[in-house]
Amino acid sequence: MIYLASRSPRRLELLRQLAIDCRLLLDEDESRAEALEAVLPRETPSAYVQRVARAKTEAALGRLRRSGLPPAPLLCADTTVAIGGTILGKPADAADAARMLRLLSGRTHRVLTAVVVAPASGSRLLAVAQVSRVRFCRLTPARIDAYIESGEPFGKAGGYAIQGLAAGFVRRIEGSHSGIMGLPLYETARLLRKAGYLMRS
Repeated sequence: MIYLASRSPRRLELLRQLAIDCRLLLDEDESRAEALEAVLPRETPSAYVQRVARAKTEAALGRLRRSGLPPAPLLCADTTVAIGGTILGKPADAADAARMLRLLSGRTHRVLTAVVVAPASGSRLLAVAQVSRVRFCRLTPARIDAYIESGEPFGKAGGYAIQGLAAGFVRRIEGSHSGIMGLPLYETARLLRKAGYLMRS
């Protein structure tokens, strides 16, 4: 069993795809997690996603220590979308989602996911950052409006979900499809093995 400190149903599904037994370890106060996701001045997308994933891990380790739960590896991750040096987080509203989708239209962007595993032994954190490149087709205003109307952009970095309706926007991918969804499975499996978790495959 591992602890998963993430509200993302996609990460839970992806770990179950590898037959990993997960127990959620969540902060009841969502505002604390949101505060960790604030971008610092002049922070690059790579530095940002790695800092946030580590900060979430440290916060989750504190919850685990206070909970009295049995030891097990703990996994945290963070995903962001970037156009050049511009970080596109989760859209605040429909206008923000439309702004992001206009930026992504007809262009290649990066999806960066940082994964951090805290071994059950309490030894040092293990971390990896994975970067994929995604090329969107050109999106008409009507197509952007229809996508926003679906409700799918909200709560998603960059304002889209590749596993949903936005799959129809994608012309090309270089990298990890599961990483774009929020958890690169190859890299995650390697980290868990290093942490002493016995994989079934």
